[in-house]
Amino acid sequence: MTLEQILKAKGHGVTTIKADVTLRGAAQLLDDRKIGSVVATQDDGALVGVLSERDITRQVARHGAAALAMIVSDAMTRDVITAEPGETLDEGLSRMTDRRIRHLPVCKEGELVGLVSIGDLVKWKIRETEAEAEAMKNYIATG
Repeated sequence: MTLEQILKAKGHGVTTIKADVTLRGAAQLLDDRKIGSVVATQDDGALVGVLSERDITRQVARHGAAALAMIVSDAMTRDVITAEPGETLDEGLSRMTDRRIRHLPVCKEGELVGLVSIGDLVKWKIRETEAEAEAMKNYIATG
């Protein structure tokens, strides 16, 4: 199972935001879309960072309510870890676990083509494992 296959099933849509939007605006977007992160992009669509709910929470913890007037670029992760569409489910899970990240932008030739979350990958891993177990049971039953 590759990340491309997961994106085909899940969809390639990615919620993006400009780096000069306030954290209040970003928090509202996250709430409206019921998502945990957004990808910050430049005007040309180039990826410049990822902002998560945790990033906003950290800024509020440090600066109180004034943090909501800060802009996305002040709170986002700039050194974004990405993946290629051809990478396997296990490679994606491994990278996310090793780097302790919950959202992984998928890029092809430098262009953002999708985003997978740790929840997406765990869901697909469970499906894959269940399918393998079922195949093994059928094999054993039919001898």
